[in-house]
Amino acid sequence: MIAPSLLSADFGRLAEEIAALEAANADILHLDVMDGHYVPNLSFGFPVIRKIRSLCKLPLDVHLMVTNPAFHISLLSELGVQMVSFHQETVYHSHRLLTQLKDSGIKAGLALNPAIPVNTLDSILGELDYVLVMSVNPGYSAQAFIPTAIDKISCLAELRQARNLAFQIEVDGGVSAANSAVLIKSGCDILVSASYIFGSDDYQAAISALRNS
Repeated sequence: MIAPSLLSADFGRLAEEIAALEAANADILHLDVMDGHYVPNLSFGFPVIRKIRSLCKLPLDVHLMVTNPAFHISLLSELGVQMVSFHQETVYHSHRLLTQLKDSGIKAGLALNPAIPVNTLDSILGELDYVLVMSVNPGYSAQAFIPTAIDKISCLAELRQARNLAFQIEVDGGVSAANSAVLIKSGCDILVSASYIFGSDDYQAAISALRNS
């Protein structure tokens, strides 16, 4: 599945951008929520997410790059968000927050920064709906892809098969048609792409290239 990240969209033309993504057969909209503390950048908050929800019917996937993810859960649930991931190092009790997400009817995910190994998820993989592998350091769009993410995806895919689990694998950062084939072959289910899609003159062609390269 292809999940364009709205971080690279033209927010002066937000409704047009979202309509273009729907017409281009995007599967999911990926929303990066940043607080200027966990990452050195600010993005958008609840009013913008509410507007995005009103503009489309695609599933919304929120990546919380914040120091207080628990604060966001009830509001995101009210807004009709379908997927939420957070960074386990930002909370004391990851299991509790994952349970809270699921009880709210939201698919629950954990995000792994480039320096965080897969084995930190060993005891909680069975509770996850998806794992978000960061292939850049979070905070900014248009960064270069970090190749070690491929090893993480392969490792997660092997663990999924060995343990007969059903979590999905998502990757975000520097994703383009140049690396989408190896990411899919490694076991990735959801490709998040920002600058590659929004930097294209043809969103449908870009999304098709990601899916079929």
